[in-house]
Amino acid sequence: MNPSKLLLLICFAVTCFTTTAMSQTTDTTVARRSYTTQHIQGNILLDGIPSEDAWNSVAWTGDFTQWQPNEGKAPHQPTEFKILYDEKYLYIAYHCIDKYPDSIIKWMDRRDQFPGDWVEINIDSYHDQRTAFSFTLSVSGVRGDEFVSNNGNNWDANWNPIWFSKTHIDKTGWTAEVKIPFSQLRYGNEVDKTWGIQVTRRIFRKEERSCWQYIPQNSGVWVSRFGELKGLKNIPMHRQVEIAPYVTVQADKYKKEEGNPFAKGFDRKLTGGVDGKYAVTNDLILDFTVNPDFGQVEADPSQVRIDGFQNFFEERRPFFMESRNIFDYQLTGSEAGGDYDSDLLFYSRRIGSSPHYTPDINDNEYLKMPQNTSILGAAKFSGKTRKGWSIGVLESITQKETATIDDNGEKRKVLVEPLTSYFVGRLQKDINGGKTIFGGIITAVNRDGGLNDLLHRQAYSGGLDFFHTWKNRTWYIRGNMIFSEVQGTQAAITNTQTAFEHLFQRIDARNLAVDSNRTSLTGTGGTFRFGKIGGKSGRHGRLFKFETGVTLRSPELELNDIGFMLTANEINHFTWAGFHWPKSFLFFRWARLNYNHWSKWDYSGKFMNQSFNFNSHASFKNNWQIGTGATTAVYDVSNNALRGTTAIRNPGNISHNAYVNTDYRKKIYAYLSIYNQWGFGNTTRYNGVDLTLYFQPMNSLRLSLAGSYSYNWRRQDQFVDNVTYNNTTRTIVSEVKQHTLRFTARLTYNITPDLTIQYYGQPYLNRPVYNHFAYVSNPMAKNYNDRFHPFNNGEVKEVNGVYQVDEQKDGIVDYTFDKPDFNFVQFRSNFVMRWEYKRGSELYVVWSQSNTPDADADLDNNVGISKSLWTNAFDHNAARNIFLVKWTYRFLK
Repeated sequence: MNPSKLLLLICFAVTCFTTTAMSQTTDTTVARRSYTTQHIQGNILLDGIPSEDAWNSVAWTGDFTQWQPNEGKAPHQPTEFKILYDEKYLYIAYHCIDKYPDSIIKWMDRRDQFPGDWVEINIDSYHDQRTAFSFTLSVSGVRGDEFVSNNGNNWDANWNPIWFSKTHIDKTGWTAEVKIPFSQLRYGNEVDKTWGIQVTRRIFRKEERSCWQYIPQNSGVWVSRFGELKGLKNIPMHRQVEIAPYVTVQADKYKKEEGNPFAKGFDRKLTGGVDGKYAVTNDLILDFTVNPDFGQVEADPSQVRIDGFQNFFEERRPFFMESRNIFDYQLTGSEAGGDYDSDLLFYSRRIGSSPHYTPDINDNEYLKMPQNTSILGAAKFSGKTRKGWSIGVLESITQKETATIDDNGEKRKVLVEPLTSYFVGRLQKDINGGKTIFGGIITAVNRDGGLNDLLHRQAYSGGLDFFHTWKNRTWYIRGNMIFSEVQGTQAAITNTQTAFEHLFQRIDARNLAVDSNRTSLTGTGGTFRFGKIGGKSGRHGRLFKFETGVTLRSPELELNDIGFMLTANEINHFTWAGFHWPKSFLFFRWARLNYNHWSKWDYSGKFMNQSFNFNSHASFKNNWQIGTGATTAVYDVSNNALRGTTAIRNPGNISHNAYVNTDYRKKIYAYLSIYNQWGFGNTTRYNGVDLTLYFQPMNSLRLSLAGSYSYNWRRQDQFVDNVTYNNTTRTIVSEVKQHTLRFTARLTYNITPDLTIQYYGQPYLNRPVYNHFAYVSNPMAKNYNDRFHPFNNGEVKEVNGVYQVDEQKDGIVDYTFDKPDFNFVQFRSNFVMRWEYKRGSELYVVWSQSNTPDADADLDNNVGISKSLWTNAFDHNAARNIFLVKWTYRFLK
């Protein structure tokens, strides 16, 4: 059966089942609380002490219920709050009563790190029972804010509104006052408003959380069970208008290269731009940026893969991070987890990435290459209407980029990236209070000529998605169907067909063939998931959860112009089930037991993988956490490992992982994890260990040092090269021994809650060494040794970094391949002083250093990581130092 038809059939069958189930269930919930506010009478001085007469017009409310660790019981310390409002602001007063004020933990950290004791309010001003705005205030004055979506299953800390707060400690505990501009919230224009609210308090020394509106953990939901805020009347519509121009002064210092006109040892530049927000309506916001600068953003972690798959890096740039929940379109997102979960229809890191083309130069030439594609400007229009429509539109234009080549003083320009437009449109509709959601997305990439044989001229993708939940939102079905179309020259489309993600040229691909005359490709895919996330607890508070589903990628599906896709031509089935104990029992705070299994086919019907997993996790009453798990892949075939010749059967394996996390309430605590994998028949081995130490010597200073080491060994099947021999393709493989070492240091020092100094540094060393070469003779043989023909008796020898192969042993070289050994050494660091001298206005002082030296001189040393490799990472003569000062000023209406 066609996979797309199969997906539709499954969706129809389960929808029928859920409709029947809905008619047989009732909706029982905990009583919903409410609080009635008043318009402010008088003035409030925001000093953290709610002593003004204005506060007397409303009563304190409290009676919090413990949520963790002893759910349903009274908290150890009571909490009270009040709420007032005027035409511009919402005011909240907190009284966090504590009999032992000297025990209050006043740790500080960066914004959105939520250190020590804190109190938090979640506001569902849309009153859609799915989304909320969260404002967290620590006793030390550190603010945290998040946009809550998917009924509490997604908390986006990249949302950074402007709001005001103060705290105060006295003999009764601590108090706080918060002032939130209505312009930072989204709400309808009804005269008499009702909003959803939840207030949560954390007592750090006990790691206790208590809530104003009790929401049982077994409910599996959050926003839909909030209490209600009433009494808001005649609030004017506040259209947010913010303009933030910036100026950046930058100086780069690096090693001068004699004769290279592009490496004089010192560069400097002055740039400027502007960011802004404009509320088209109170629900819908236009964000824009012109000539954005992300120089203060922390560098990506170093990463090397030798399996052919592309690296995935998290988005760190503020413009693309804020409101990204609306544009998020994960193809799968399974509870079982898998490589397919990284696939995205929109991957913002494609915008402003490094150029696609790097020109070749002669020995006497020098190259000046742009590191990234410049973003001329970007705008996004996003928000949610009172009627439940979520809207997101993003457009970005990147500059035409050229490299400059110098040939003895004569310079020429070479195009490395054409002018490109990126577009994303997203629409969702809530039905029945968010219990049912339908949505769609469309993306487009259009390039303005140039590099036509390398890049697609146009790339489009889109999808439809649905979500439905019932029985108190504890059962759900969700899914999507997607498509893609790429257009370009015959050469560009041929490159796509033969690219690593597709590999139409495989001789064993029964349903695929390269067509060099094609100028477009059209692919489809989809995901269906069915599961249970909550419900009634069994004995001892045990809760059963599960999810099962299938996800598809057709052979022609291509998303990597604006999305992220590891590979096409796959049908994956997954199932996850678990018993969870969210409440404290015996000596546990909580515990979980999980089971997973996965199966995989390609579109020709070939069975490719069968794997099983069991894992367990627990937190003890002393706040230590442990976990362990085991996975076995009993059968595994890869269509990609040999880079386009044939598929190959990989050795089965069994793996084990374990971790322990000591009590993070202590000033010194640690996290340790280990991972081991063994291939059946002594065919592969992987060992990895991670250790992180955290130290909080004082309230304002936090340090961490993480170290990881891994050893990867494959006996024979590591891909090396595809070469031509007697009009056929020989796939060369080998043994590989790969050592990887990484250290990461972080320091955060808070001079005040709004003035912080941060340091990040990471040396990284990766060294794979190849040996015992062979060619693939029977890739699907059941016996591992029958899959390869090892070179022996003088069939291969190395000459000046090139391996020469004489299969006939007649003294004539039949073919050659390059020595694949390499070293990758890198050190990256970032020192940032950030001062929010006025709400929303910031001053950055940055020093960053990047060092990626040529470390191949050590290739002939021992197999492991040598001392000289480590020394190379800190070779300051090869380092590039960037000094940057960025000033922004935010104008608010």
